[in-house]
Amino acid sequence: MHEPPATESLCVLLLILVFTLGGGFASAQLISTEEGEAWYEALKKPSWSPPDTVFGPVWVVLYILMSISAFLVWRRGGFFKQALPMTLYGVQLVLNFVWMFIFQEARELLGSLIEICCLLGAVLVTTIIFWRIKTISGIWYFILFRISAGCTSSFQFMHKVQCSLCNV
Repeated sequence: MHEPPATESLCVLLLILVFTLGGGFASAQLISTEEGEAWYEALKKPSWSPPDTVFGPVWVVLYILMSISAFLVWRRGGFFKQALPMTLYGVQLVLNFVWMFIFQEARELLGSLIEICCLLGAVLVTTIIFWRIKTISGIWYFILFRISAGCTSSFQFMHKVQCSLCNV
């Protein structure tokens, strides 16, 4: 298989990192308010929920791992040959960023659970496609989703709330 030149590879890796980390950072900044933080602090959380101080660093590491996964897939043929997996990567990233708004900004526990089920579908498809192209790339996706889906479903069931977004 033909390897892309090192400078092209570095540029693509940086582009993917900027897109992934930049989107996550922008989403977090847009929803980061004192009111939202107070709401989150007041939530009953599962006993296994990590401390709030680790969320930022853990998400940065996970986004970096996701970026590396996407980069490894890209290296197997470029954007044109890997259009489907790279598109799926973008879709699941957007769903991930939207989840932050539904959960933290709209404070919709059930709505965020419904959205994370959609995210599950996108992550599972992305994981399977990435796995077929480069095995290690699929593993990191599963780790990311397991953490966020577990917390979201626990919040919903611990609070037993209705979804105002669902009453349209």
